[in-house]
Amino acid sequence: MSWLPLQSEAQWQEILAASHDSPQLIFKHSTRCSISSMILSRFEGSDLFQNADITCWMLDLIAYREVSNFVASETQVWHESPQCIVIDKSKVIYAESHGSIDAKSIQTLMLNK
Repeated sequence: MSWLPLQSEAQWQEILAASHDSPQLIFKHSTRCSISSMILSRFEGSDLFQNADITCWMLDLIAYREVSNFVASETQVWHESPQCIVIDKSKVIYAESHGSIDAKSIQTLMLNK
């Protein structure tokens, strides 16, 4: 699996529409933060990222901070970095940050929905 870049507010409607077919994952990543890089690497090595039927969006916080603020406003999830948000049927079903981001928890959540 590879990341789709989340670079504009206009893409939000695409994410919401797609969330009715399959969950959409947004990973807010700070390219200047070693913790964010470590969590991202761990997530990319997970079974969820490698095999699951979930669309993964990468939001580069340095380049697209205004998009991050927009996503925070739309989801009512306070911005943190790194952060992982999963949208299913236009609703947030998972939101964690830093070391609490856990691919296995997301996978379990998806299996039980």
